[in-house]
Amino acid sequence: MSLSDPIADMLARIRNAYGASLETVEFQHSKLKGEIIRVLKREGFVNDYVVEGSPKKVMRVYLKYMGREPAIRGLRRRSSPGGRVSVTVDKIPSPLGGIGIAILSTSQGVMAGQEARKRKIGGEVLCTVW
Repeated sequence: MSLSDPIADMLARIRNAYGASLETVEFQHSKLKGEIIRVLKREGFVNDYVVEGSPKKVMRVYLKYMGREPAIRGLRRRSSPGGRVSVTVDKIPSPLGGIGIAILSTSQGVMAGQEARKRKIGGEVLCTVW
């Protein structure tokens, strides 16, 4: 488990859960992780999610499959605590020629790259998903 980068840990857990064909994956909840999962749900990459427990909250994500194929074929962490990757609106990545999405942390919240382009704002590229 990567204590220094909880987002990379979350992405690795999701990647591993898809690799093992699991229906759900759990990890410790944080606001940023919740926002990333919210974007993944809105963009159709996961079925649903719930936050349970108190005071230590756990997020359970229900993974999505198309037949036997995972909805997420790849996840890549872009920014890390040791190296931030910030982009202007014209440099927002489009993974696999637009099939995938970039998830950005902007001054207006966490959103998909396509939405950031519409709002004409750049930000920090948290990860790319395809």
